[in-house]
Parts: sequence; C-alpha cells; structure tokens
Amino acid sequence: MPKTCSDAALTRITLNGATMATRWSVIADVAPDLDRDGLRAALRAAVDQVDAQMSPWKADSDLMRLNRAAVGAWVELPAEILEVLARALEISRLSDGAFDPGVGDLVDAWGFGPARDAPDAAAIRAARHHDRGPCHQQLALDLRAGRTRKLAPLQLDLCGIAKGYAVDRMVGVLQRHGVKHALAALDGELRVLGGQANGRPWPVAVESPQVGSRAVHSVIEMENLAVATTGDYRRFFQVGDARLAHTMDSRRAGPVHNGVTSVTVLAPTCMDADAWATALLVAGPDEGLALAQRHGLEALMLLRRGHSLVEIGFGRFGSDAGDGSA
Repeated sequence: MPKTCSDAALTRITLNGATMATRWSVIADVAPDLDRDGLRAALRAAVDQVDAQMSPWKADSDLMRLNRAAVGAWVELPAEILEVLARALEISRLSDGAFDPGVGDLVDAWGFGPARDAPDAAAIRAARHHDRGPCHQQLALDLRAGRTRKLAPLQLDLCGIAKGYAVDRMVGVLQRHGVKHALAALDGELRVLGGQANGRPWPVAVESPQVGSRAVHSVIEMENLAVATTGDYRRFFQVGDARLAHTMDSRRAGPVHNGVTSVTVLAPTCMDADAWATALLVAGPDEGLALAQRHGLEALMLLRRGHSLVEIGFGRFGSDAGDGSA
C-alpha cells in the first residue's frame, strides 16, 4: 500500500497492559492529536470485558455461570460470549471435533485449569468415562433472545478462541478511534490493521517452538490479516519421553501427543486463526493436512523428529511460498 501525504504526518505509539495472565500490546501509527489515554483505556476495557465474560479462572465469569447451570436451563448471556460460542461450535463442526470447546473437565482433570495444578487420576478416569458427543450438538444457542442452554452435561473452556477474539475486539477499538495502521497482539495471537504508515507491510515473527525462550522461526509480512500460533512447548507436563501439552484432544480424552509441536494459522480474524490453530494441533499431521486442504487454510505445522523440526506448509506457507512472506 503506497504512503499518502496524510500518512507522513503520523507518529508511532506503543500501548500495552496486563490481562489474562499475559500482556496485550498495540503498535500504531496515529495522528499526533489522538487521545492516547482514551485509546489506552478503551483497549484495556475491551480485553478486560472478554476476560470477565470468558475466563474459566474467574468464578463469576459468564462462562462459569453457564458451566454451573443445570442441563436444559436457559442462561442469558452477553452478546460477546454468545458470538464466541457460536463461532466455537461452528469450527468444532467444521473440524470434525478437533476443535472442541467442551473440554473443560479434561483441562481441570489434567491439572491445566483452575481446579488443580497437577493431573488427578480419579478426575481423569471420570472425564474419560464422560459420554462425549459432538459439542455443537450439546449446546443450543438462541442468539435473538440472547441465551443458551446445555443439552447434556458439559463443561466449556474457551481458552482456544477467547484470546483471538480479544485481539479482534482491540482492532475494533482502534478502528473506532480512526486508526488505520496498527498491530494488536495478545500472547501468541496477533492481527494487523492495514500496513504500516510508511507503505510497507507489518513484519511479524513466527515463534520457534523452544521451551523456556522466545525465539524466531521465520518472519512473515502482513496487511489486514490475523495470525495465531499454538503448540506443546509453553504449558506441559513431561512424563518420561512424552510431553503432555495443555491442549486437550477430546477424542482420546487427554492431552495432545501426536508429534506436532507447533501450528501457526493465518485468517481474516484472530478468533478464527486461534481456533483453527488449536484444531490443527489436535488433528495431527495426517488429519490436519486434510482439514487444511478442505477448508483452504493458510497454516504452518512444525513436527518434532528427534532434535529436528519437519515443516508442513499450506497456502502461503507452502513450498512455493518463496521467502516465507505472507
């Protein structure tokens, strides 16, 4: 995108803050007279609202209120969490259950949720004996009335999509403040608005799956696009030679353990990038390849083979992508 005369007058700012046990950040090229304090407050309010509605770590969140509700009882919910639930159920259906927001009991049983900080054998047995039907068939949404109800015992966990949605909300705030050039990020989720004011795309680093450090695997260039990365190298338990990641595979009622160490997905929205990255991580190399091809996903899957990494790329991450630009 070529630089205009008005773009030349913009100045670069950086805003950030704490949320969801991590930090949100924004880099933006803005007019010198922009109300920066007002923008910072609006960004903070947007991510805090997502946390207040969708956190499994907050007993009074709307998510936990739904989890406590009796099967069959209608629960009124804010529009934001209903939007996320609707998209979560849709991607669950499209991914044949690889993305499953109904794994809250598994997350807790294996020690990755608020209930405990280590695996519990009794809780794991109970979760494994839970009759797990497709999540999109176990939750009814009435979006017009602003309510939902569980059709079977179900403990929801939106950690595989909520952070991406929070990034989308940040981008919405930036747009309402007249910002046209920005990068918004939250943990491993990121979305760019336009390109940089100098006319160049935003350079974005794809993280290398290294335990205990933040290293760069590659750099992609982005405009008006979102990216999300997930993997087995941030939160996990090591059991012998096996690395048990915090991401749950509901089909095997346990942590992901399929040789995939990292997945990065590009999508128009960060909510979609976040959920599809989780889906491909759970699906594994064979099913993940089929899913990516079926839905036209642009994704990079890294497989651990001994001390080496094997790359599988789709779309602009494919073998014909040249230098890795996107």
